[in-house]
Amino acid sequence: MIARARSYLMENLDEAIRLEIKTDPEVVRKQALWAELKPGYHVLDAGCGPGKISSVLHDIVQPRGSVLGLDYSEDRIAYARKQYGNKSGLDFHVHDLRDPLMGMGPFDLIWVRFVLEYNRGESAQIVRNLTDVLKPGGTLCLMDLDHNCLNHYELPAEVENMLFTLMRKLEQEYDFDPYSGRKLYAYLYDLGYKNITLKLAAHHLIYGDARDEDIFNWIKKVEVVSKKTSELFESYPGGYDNFFSQFKQFFLNPRRFTYTPLILCKGTKPAAS
Repeated sequence: MIARARSYLMENLDEAIRLEIKTDPEVVRKQALWAELKPGYHVLDAGCGPGKISSVLHDIVQPRGSVLGLDYSEDRIAYARKQYGNKSGLDFHVHDLRDPLMGMGPFDLIWVRFVLEYNRGESAQIVRNLTDVLKPGGTLCLMDLDHNCLNHYELPAEVENMLFTLMRKLEQEYDFDPYSGRKLYAYLYDLGYKNITLKLAAHHLIYGDARDEDIFNWIKKVEVVSKKTSELFESYPGGYDNFFSQFKQFFLNPRRFTYTPLILCKGTKPAAS
């Protein structure tokens, strides 16, 4: 594996817990139904995080199916093994998806959910690496958000402007892509995938009283990201503390409206690629 520096945008001590809390197994099952996941499939969960989704996929492919979860984080793979590693046919390994996946596969279906948005500069290479270990006729399923974290009403103007400033900095310094979802079709098209199908859904649709898990997820995201870009708040009225307080006040107000589009894209690998 090629050694290279890595700075994951959302890295913090609570990241495995955040990912665990925000993952709804029923939503995953519906997405897997759309992806046409079937019993007996050999599946790669690329960027598996703490393993909760891998476990749901494993249940769906039984009997005789298997799931391999890969993630670059040793901590999250250790968490996944502890929480879900007791199932036969469910394995977890540390691997950076930007590197070739030699010796793995071939897989019937590869599942890539909320991964490419954290790899703005190398998303296309990741998709090529995954294609190499997908069997001909197999399905690659890409799922990512679009206009991520930027759709809120009615934010104070200074908070909204700061969010867009934050996103531009994250694109430049953390390889984050808030517009990842709209690019998924092109990745598959460029590689010659067949039967490409897309679906547009609401990942977040929050109004009225927010659920506890949504509150935790959004407040944690804003907290982690804004602390990593603290220099931006030197000219913000009241500094970081005031920005965070204003966003939290907005998000806890049941008048608030927040949404995030989710784009799902699947395609069939051709016989020769």
